[in-house]
Amino acid sequence: MSESLNAQQLRVPDVLGVLPLRSAVIFPGAVVPLGAGRASSVRLIEEALAGGRLVGAVMQRDPAEDAPGLAGLHPVGTVAVIHKALKQADGTMRLVVQGLWRFRVVDLVQETPYLRARIERVEEGAADGLEVEALARSATSLFQKVVSLSPTLPDELTNIAAAAEGPGAIADAIGASLPALPPALKQELLETADVTQRLKKLVGALSKEAEVLELGSKIQSEVQSEVSKTQREYYLREQLKAIQKELGEGDERTQEIDALREKIGAAGMTEEARKEALRELDRLAKMPPAAAEYTVARTYIDWLAAMPWQAETTDRVEIAAARAILDEDHEGLDKIKERILEYLAVKKIRPAGKDPILCFVGPPGVGKTSLGRSIARALGRKFHRISLGGMRDEAEIRGHRRTYIGALPGQILQGLRRAGTKNPVFMLDEIDKLGMDFRGDPASALLEVLDPEQNATFRDHYLDVAFDLSRVLFVTTANVLDTVPAPLRDRMEIIELSGYTEEEKLAIAQTHLVPKQAREHGLDPAADLAFTPEALRLLARGYTREAGVRGLEREIASVCRKVARRRAEGDAGPVRVTPDLVTSFLGVPRFELEEIEERTRVPGVAVGLAWTPAGGDILFVEATRMKGKGSLTLTGHLGDVMKESVQAALSWVRSHAAELGLAPDFWDASDIHVHVPAGAIPKDGPSAGVTMTTALASLLTGRPVRAGLAMTGEVSLAGRVLPVGGVKEKVLAAHRAGIRTLILPKRNEKNLLEDVPAAVRGVMTIHLVDSIPDVLRLALDDAPARAERGPLPVAS
Repeated sequence: MSESLNAQQLRVPDVLGVLPLRSAVIFPGAVVPLGAGRASSVRLIEEALAGGRLVGAVMQRDPAEDAPGLAGLHPVGTVAVIHKALKQADGTMRLVVQGLWRFRVVDLVQETPYLRARIERVEEGAADGLEVEALARSATSLFQKVVSLSPTLPDELTNIAAAAEGPGAIADAIGASLPALPPALKQELLETADVTQRLKKLVGALSKEAEVLELGSKIQSEVQSEVSKTQREYYLREQLKAIQKELGEGDERTQEIDALREKIGAAGMTEEARKEALRELDRLAKMPPAAAEYTVARTYIDWLAAMPWQAETTDRVEIAAARAILDEDHEGLDKIKERILEYLAVKKIRPAGKDPILCFVGPPGVGKTSLGRSIARALGRKFHRISLGGMRDEAEIRGHRRTYIGALPGQILQGLRRAGTKNPVFMLDEIDKLGMDFRGDPASALLEVLDPEQNATFRDHYLDVAFDLSRVLFVTTANVLDTVPAPLRDRMEIIELSGYTEEEKLAIAQTHLVPKQAREHGLDPAADLAFTPEALRLLARGYTREAGVRGLEREIASVCRKVARRRAEGDAGPVRVTPDLVTSFLGVPRFELEEIEERTRVPGVAVGLAWTPAGGDILFVEATRMKGKGSLTLTGHLGDVMKESVQAALSWVRSHAAELGLAPDFWDASDIHVHVPAGAIPKDGPSAGVTMTTALASLLTGRPVRAGLAMTGEVSLAGRVLPVGGVKEKVLAAHRAGIRTLILPKRNEKNLLEDVPAAVRGVMTIHLVDSIPDVLRLALDDAPARAERGPLPVAS
């Protein structure tokens, strides 16, 4: 074969057929398989096989070009001999060629049916010297390193470089054997005739390739090590599971995760909550128990699974039964009972309707909180109560974000979890005593909770998934509404509880308070203790003066303690509590009814009515006159509005001096002092205007105010009596104080008839007036009292 090859080498013609190659370079001495599919290439190969088997292999500049010309070919190629050729069924050819030497294309002599070019042989430069030797050794060493590092190259490739003769042959053999070298670099090596330069370029390319392979090998080693470790742990865990399964045991961690998964599935969560819970569970399963976040994730999943997503009670919609429960638990309170029964009636007709947001406003001790329990009992719902008094942190309502240590949901969702249903009666007690500081405003956080249009998608900061609060019956309580923000007040249905009449207090004491306190003090309410109605009336009238019944309950508890001490000392007989026994136990009554009559015997003293957060109360207005220069002194811790009421009253009296029988110049030589006792208590409001006018008229005319009479109303300079608020509280306060005659503004007649119980109206004489003359006619005695300091100047 070598002899024929040498002969062919001697007979290479000056004109040779050119075989264009796409992204392929043939080096001298390299044996390369090729594929030919173009018709021109197939024709060239067929004629070459019939002739000397020689072709000129040249790489195209653009691999996508099908018919390249002289400009589309690189200038240097390789003369190659075709060793084998096989024509395929589709007309393409497969052949094996061997490169002989480099040639340069001089010009084209034929373009069809295939390219033929005039060529000249490219001779290599001198390849002697130490530098060339060193470069050749370095190239060989780097090539061996690349082969050893590359997973795709066989180790036998190193023999190719070792078998090459001469530095130039070594460079060509290495360049042909490395598929990682880009075609452009291979073409550059082919075109470099100088052996030294060719070896330098090759050494640079081999160094770069060796570095890349070393880095890749390092990365692969690390990845393989990690994968091996993970696979080993996986296999060990699977083996452990199999062994535990055979032994009938289980992995505690696996059991815990499975149990949590079952709880999530059984909780009936919304789709959003279920996805979040499963996502957190997957994180938990991959987390070691010692991790800092393990407890946080576990607690979060427990909270999600424990929430009552679907659990709810069925409402009891029998209106008669609900009415019986409400009447059994509470005396009076007809308005609230009617509102609850109306809600039940609507619920019976439309079960899917929204629940109202109720707000009970009234003085302490009237049963606002216990009424919430009665509502829950009447509806057959669970009851939960939280106190908002002093709450200052917005997170108490919305919860803390999970990024904080010890984070928990807010009181709303905590309460629902404790209640165990999604539709309890939820009482927000003392909503008027919410605070606000740098941690936020809880009242603003309640805006969403107490809005039926928004609370269906309430999102707690801790759970961070929507929870439906629209099925909850929220009931709030407050003593006053002044401190409740207007937007929050607008979301609630306000129902006022003014207080109890004396008869209602007696019924509450007999039915609830006496049995409760007797049991708490170890007494049998049926056999050991019995209160007479007169004793209870004395307790309510002489020892307490309040809108509610807390003070009355404390006095009953005091009596029970005295009876319990008797029993402990050996007196085991039943005790019948009478007014005399109450007086012996508790001392003389603290409130005397005669005090009012005694204080109003003197001209210049009138009894007024006031509204307070604890209900209503009576107040005394005292006026006195002395010689002076026409000055007015006001004492008793009066507010600006009340001071203006006194000035308006005095102006009316001065302008109507003749009608009252006073000297026109009485004011010039007089000083008047108006005082409202209980000076430590701030007082304000316009409703004492009528009382101020009556006291001044009584003082100046010398006519005392009628005994047992009280009044309220705002006065104008024109002498009109204007309506006031808090009529029910004021009337009940007068009733508690033993007053049986009242003067009220005529325009408050509607409040009197709607709000004041008929039993109270029946025992009181109530005059409705619209002018000051009517007030004075009703309030002042006819005959003037003798003045202790001399007669007043009267008109001639």
